[in-house]
Amino acid sequence: MRFDVFTLFPDVFQPYLQASILQRAAQRGLVEVRLHNIRDWAYDRHHVTDDEPYGGGGGMVMKPEPIFAAVEAVLGAELACPVILLSPQGRPFTHGVARQLAELPHLALLCGRYEGIDERVCQHLVTDEISIGDYVLTGGELAALVVIDAVARFLPEVLGDPQGAQDDSYASGLLEYPHYTRPPEFRGWSVPEVLLSGDHVRIERWRREQALQRTWQRRPDLLDSAPLSEADRRFLAGLPPRNSGEDQEAHDPDAP
Repeated sequence: MRFDVFTLFPDVFQPYLQASILQRAAQRGLVEVRLHNIRDWAYDRHHVTDDEPYGGGGGMVMKPEPIFAAVEAVLGAELACPVILLSPQGRPFTHGVARQLAELPHLALLCGRYEGIDERVCQHLVTDEISIGDYVLTGGELAALVVIDAVARFLPEVLGDPQGAQDDSYASGLLEYPHYTRPPEFRGWSVPEVLLSGDHVRIERWRREQALQRTWQRRPDLLDSAPLSEADRRFLAGLPPRNSGEDQEAHDPDAP
């Protein structure tokens, strides 16, 4: 899958892209990230990409000319792929959105800066706007990296474990169950006995119940749309009220 990223700060991306899973995915030709400095398409000799907002007010606004020129030079006037603006005003970025975007062969990400981007870019160039949360960042670069990372996880062969993305939090509509590894005991805290039993049926049921419990404790809103079996519903019905701190601690597998 190819990502074309349009930004004023391409150097921000390299350290993360050249590490771990994304680096290996790029080396194997599974992911290609092309970085484009919008400043290279500025018309004046000072490469100005922002100006004061019409109507007054604080901050600077990114100019439309270099953005249009950059995107159209790379993608063509007809746009070879969707152009997504990373914006706090965009639709929420979720597990499902990442999965949908992973089905595309090519994606362009536009990173805003300063006070924002000239609205004509949003109306006549951008095809979608995405927000990674209800807060404001200095620019869209971090958000673009989040999108690239989350989308890449769904691509075949990117993860070492073929089932990895399917076991993640949100994949089943629930938060993920807790994980443990060696040693079996650390500072007096033991790994749950069921995980050492070798009984895979018991282990799978324990993991399902822990995922249900963790979701019920931390993100109960997810349970409204999660696919639940009758056994799941019986387990949830047996949990104590969430406002009972003592009961929650007793049922929390990570509680000290």
